[in-house]
Amino acid sequence: MFSALELTLILLSAAVLGVVAFRMLHLPPMLGYLVVGIVIGPHGFGMATENATTHVLAEFGVVFLMFSIGLEFSLPKLISMRRTVFGLGMAQVLLTIAATMVFGWVMARFLPQLVDISWRAAFALGGALAMSSTAIVSKLLTERLELDSPHGRQIFGILLFQDLAVVPLLILVPALAKNTQDLLPTLALATMKAGIVLVLLLVIGQRLMRGWFHIVVKRRSQELFMLNLLLITLGAAWITEKAGLSLALGAFVAGMLISETEYRHQVEEDIKPFRDVLLGLFFITVGMLLNVRLVLENWWLVLLLLSGPVLLKFGLIAALTRLTGASTGVSLRTGLGLAQAGEFGFVLLNQAGGLQLMDPLLIQLILASMVLSMLAAPFIIAKSDAIVMKLSSNEWMMQSLALTQIATRTMTTQQHVLIAGFGRTGQSLAKLLEEEGIAYHALDLDPDRVREAQAAGANVSYGDAARRESLVAAGIHRAAALVVTYASTPSALKVLHFAHELAPALPVIVRSHDDSELDKLREAGAAEVVPEALEGSLMLASHALVMLGVPLRRVVHRVQAARDERYASLRGYFHGASDAPEDAEHLHVRLHSVTLPEGANAIGKALSALRLAEAGAEVTIVRRGKSRIEVKPEIVLQAGDIIVLRGATEGVARAEERLLK
Repeated sequence: MFSALELTLILLSAAVLGVVAFRMLHLPPMLGYLVVGIVIGPHGFGMATENATTHVLAEFGVVFLMFSIGLEFSLPKLISMRRTVFGLGMAQVLLTIAATMVFGWVMARFLPQLVDISWRAAFALGGALAMSSTAIVSKLLTERLELDSPHGRQIFGILLFQDLAVVPLLILVPALAKNTQDLLPTLALATMKAGIVLVLLLVIGQRLMRGWFHIVVKRRSQELFMLNLLLITLGAAWITEKAGLSLALGAFVAGMLISETEYRHQVEEDIKPFRDVLLGLFFITVGMLLNVRLVLENWWLVLLLLSGPVLLKFGLIAALTRLTGASTGVSLRTGLGLAQAGEFGFVLLNQAGGLQLMDPLLIQLILASMVLSMLAAPFIIAKSDAIVMKLSSNEWMMQSLALTQIATRTMTTQQHVLIAGFGRTGQSLAKLLEEEGIAYHALDLDPDRVREAQAAGANVSYGDAARRESLVAAGIHRAAALVVTYASTPSALKVLHFAHELAPALPVIVRSHDDSELDKLREAGAAEVVPEALEGSLMLASHALVMLGVPLRRVVHRVQAARDERYASLRGYFHGASDAPEDAEHLHVRLHSVTLPEGANAIGKALSALRLAEAGAEVTIVRRGKSRIEVKPEIVLQAGDIIVLRGATEGVARAEERLLK
């Protein structure tokens, strides 16, 4: 039996190896976590078992995930989604339960020798099958930048109701197993408690949150800010748990309240490390549930239990979404996104097993099929576009029509600028191009923005610039330049890939947040990369120099020189304690000062002899006393010299070691 520390080390070691392997195979990391759970779990090598420690870690992963999702949904946005949440979501859960109960009745009536379950067991099973995986789906949608798409909003609305529905289901199943006469009073009491807690959190919490964050932020302590964030997240989860609700719901409400404050983005970045690590451990515990031997012995029954619920949920959700007025494509994508089982389904199924409502063997087979459906979910969602195109001729026609509309609008245009993204930056660029008499055509994925901009006379079409077909329809072969105006490196890399394939000579200008991905974008074929942070610092410095009396011509020359050398002199900066940890991680280039003490390895040696470039860093400045020495290979270093290194964190560390040891 392993101790809590030993078990945690086993989980972390296996997780690292699994994720590395799946990253090398270009597969989703969450699949690595699930496979690791299968391998080291009680049904694999038996290195780890599901116990209180793993359960708590996994539950915290879902808590932090729901908190980060809550940051994306303010209270007004949630109210605007009430039709999706309480209309579509409620219909999906109730109809899934009803369909399962009908199936259970048919099987019990006509094939009792195969499956014989009571209506109470069928109700519990229906509740479990109605759930979809919030953890998997929301993470995949976030990675695919589809959380705010039409089908993404539908999916999240249904997921949110499923999480809410867990509460009454956890009350109903034990009540049905005991005495149905106590059902109504028990439900009424639980509903009242839930209502009081949610009102207190949403009304009083909303008033207190902003003021409390102001008090904490004024202390100017990153440690205090982080502690406060953990306190709010876990505190809200604890309150809802005590009220009989789920931990995840409390965390979601806490995130939603913080989304109303100006600290939302800082909080979102700070919570990522906790969320991703704990969520990985959650997926490992899910993998532990899969009994491979049982699956192989009963493969045909597991296949039936896998395909039946997946097809039922896909068809039901797609039909309900279509009935609410969504397009065929949105309906099919919503159904595909929610067809798999969910983490709360395991909770309900384990509860039914504890109440002895179903045969233990049947529960194990259903658990295995649910885990397999979650394993298949990343592949289904990744191929959802191709599946939708094959299933719906209407969707194919709509896609073709959209591409035809783009082609029609650009057919007569020559030597135009193709603008990917028509947000504020794209619109500013379009305005300047118009003033210079240069033709342009923009592609954007926000239908409201496209409709309004088209009405105002802008040359913009609805389309995804990261799709090969959209670029062809927009006339990339006839374009003079392509500008990616949004700062999303994954999407920009897709655009660069297709642009290089379709028009290798076309210059592509890409916008980025900072210089962390500058080299990667250039290697992918970007002619120019414009980092917002560095351009902002250039503009700030130029205004300051002009106001201090430096001649405008000299200022312009300095700014142009920085751009000509591709921001080389500006890349990297000295990191401090106030920098967020994620900045240190993502910014590949940094500056670091090294003072040579007596006895340092570099004393008496020339710079060229130290071969610091091989270590991965370059010397930008050498200071001796109060003087600054010109950096030359033949400089012989002395004790007390200060060497300023520039490079990636690992390269700077290796170079410092060469200087000192």
